[in-house]
Amino acid sequence: MRKLILALALAGTALSSSAVAAEKLKIGTEGAYPPFNFVDSSGKIGGFDVEIGLALCERMKVECEVVAQDWDGIIPGLLAKKYDMIIASMFITEERKKQVAFTNPYYLAAMTHAAPKGAGISAFSNEALQGKVIGAQSGTTQADYIAAVYPDAEIKLYPTQDEANLDMVNGRLDLQVGDMLPLLDWVTKKDDGKGCCELVGEPITDKKFVGDGVGIAVRQEDNEVREKLNNALDEIRADGTYKKINDKYFTIDVYTMK
Repeated sequence: MRKLILALALAGTALSSSAVAAEKLKIGTEGAYPPFNFVDSSGKIGGFDVEIGLALCERMKVECEVVAQDWDGIIPGLLAKKYDMIIASMFITEERKKQVAFTNPYYLAAMTHAAPKGAGISAFSNEALQGKVIGAQSGTTQADYIAAVYPDAEIKLYPTQDEANLDMVNGRLDLQVGDMLPLLDWVTKKDDGKGCCELVGEPITDKKFVGDGVGIAVRQEDNEVREKLNNALDEIRADGTYKKINDKYFTIDVYTMK
């Protein structure tokens, strides 16, 4: 009987270990924020965020599936357990910490202004930009920023960054505020951005809006997952995996912005 009980216990342990080994996690990302996350011509989700996420999963020895989710519903989707983590260039802010828990930053954050070339915008006060049409992606800290800093401007919000860019190309925006790296990528590498627009003013680094960097969001009760992600991030920084992914997309180390 003792041998039977022991055998059953060992079998139960093996099953439990197998379940852990076979655990599959889901990564939620937007898929509309190049070069961080996007859907390519074959319909596959890729980008810096996605490659970092999959590298972390490999280091944690878990299988991961990437799920696309519109930005406005990305935190509700996490809380509804549609996926287990958000890796979508999300700024770590006190307001978001009320709903989710964050890992350590996986890159630093700054915002910037973009304007049509030759617009001559050099002052960035509410008074100077009164009546100007200023855009940002809805549900973002950039949207919060323009609402707080430019209350007398005409504010236009868009479901995606690409739609804000398109309106600027078509002359419907005088100015926009976005995450610095995607806007820099747009005005230096994309034909429509290079042709129409430029970054203006100094980088926006006010922690009230950009927080403590960009982190991976998990549900507040999932502390074990958060810690595993932090450990995996340290490992891919140490062994060069992070640098390899970084250098595929950027000419600077976005972890340090140097």
